Amino acid sequence: MKRKFLEDLGLEKEAIDKIMAENGNDVNAAKADYEALKQQLEAANTQVQERDSQLEQLKNATGDVEAMKQQIATLQAENKTAKEKYEADLKDLKLSAAIKMALGNSAHDVDLVAGLFDKAKLTLSEDGQVTGLEDQLKAIKKEKAFLFKEEKAPQQIKGGKPAEGRGAPPADKKPSEMTYSEMCKYLEANPGATIE
Repeated sequence: MKRKFLEDLGLEKEAIDKIMAENGNDVNAAKADYEALKQQLEAANTQVQERDSQLEQLKNATGDVEAMKQQIATLQAENKTAKEKYEADLKDLKLSAAIKMALGNSAHDVDLVAGLFDKAKLTLSEDGQVTGLEDQLKAIKKEKAFLFKEEKAPQQIKGGKPAEGRGAPPADKKPSEMTYSEMCKYLEANPGATIE
């Protein structure tokens, strides 16, 4: 969704910002789902190829029946092990995706923080809901707050309007520390604004 489309509808900047943020979350969720499904498909294709190879071996096998029965039993055991590993990998993949979705962009290093979760204490239901995720996230934020970005309130300018969007001063600088060109850009984007 394009910001210009929403602006053309006459929506206020605050409403547009909220819509764009929610749209971004939806896009990120869709990307995570796509990656999970892609990995599932690749794993399933690999298993199909392995099974086809096993069937081809059995079809071309010659010899006594007992040896073939033994070979079938061995292949069944290998397939059962492969299935269990696939299901465990799939569960791990779904839990990892859920953790990263819960973190969003609140952590400095999402992969590092995701590694701190104890997946053994998380429960994945049939409908894809993860139980225990929020509790662990709160605990990690409390114990290791330095791994997360600070949530800053918007800066205020005279007139009571928050300094947001393209005309805002750089987030890492106080207005008094802005360069001349940054100050000009800010004042150009916000006519009539004064900087405290």
